[in-house]
Amino acid sequence: MTSASRAPGISVFFPAYNDWGTIASLVVLSTVVLRELTDDFEIIVVNDASPDHCAVILADLQRHYPHLRVVTHPTNRGYGGALKSGFAAATKEWVFYTDGDAQYDVRELKDLWAAKDGADMVNGYKIARSDPLHRIVIGKLYHWFVKLAFGLRIRDVDCDFRLLRRAVFDKIELTRNSGVICVELVTKIEKNGFTVKAVPVHHLHRLHGRSQFFNFRRVGRVAWEIGFLWRELILQKKVTKSKAASP
Repeated sequence: MTSASRAPGISVFFPAYNDWGTIASLVVLSTVVLRELTDDFEIIVVNDASPDHCAVILADLQRHYPHLRVVTHPTNRGYGGALKSGFAAATKEWVFYTDGDAQYDVRELKDLWAAKDGADMVNGYKIARSDPLHRIVIGKLYHWFVKLAFGLRIRDVDCDFRLLRRAVFDKIELTRNSGVICVELVTKIEKNGFTVKAVPVHHLHRLHGRSQFFNFRRVGRVAWEIGFLWRELILQKKVTKSKAASP
């Protein structure tokens, strides 16, 4: 019996929106990686009503890769909506996701997999960010702001290269439909006492498409959503604890 056959199962999923130029290579490369890790795996792509050629490419891939499942949204649900669908569709003990734009090297899943023992989530952190200057600036400000506001210990809040035990979703429920879902996910995992490990990963130049989250036009909307999330997860809980402690 090989080490791969003894390993637990894993669901790998990719949210896809305007990622027709990268999604096929991600499916093929992740298949190669997963065969080294375990005999029990599945790959899921969440097509979030992508207006490009994603649907055609995925339909063709399914003819050649029987372990590939496609979840299709008839209307766009946003990044958070795509993640929620991916987590809901996953059936294996472990769940890994990263974005469909291939800004992370899926081969580094092996590093997260090697660190999973004793962890509920293994989160990548970017060794260096390969983005235009304005996105690097916005990303750093966002990272430090949410860490302070939500009292987070995680090393990289917005590194969407994550391996999680599916069992964590027996205790937490995700509600956001935008990219703010990443803060919601990390906050709920930490506040519920789950164990988190961090592994360095490479962040690559974007070869296709463009960001749907970090840009100046969206900053105001993101700040608004973060405010509501903070009120729900931090402020209201403080008020509830204060009332419970009052005589």
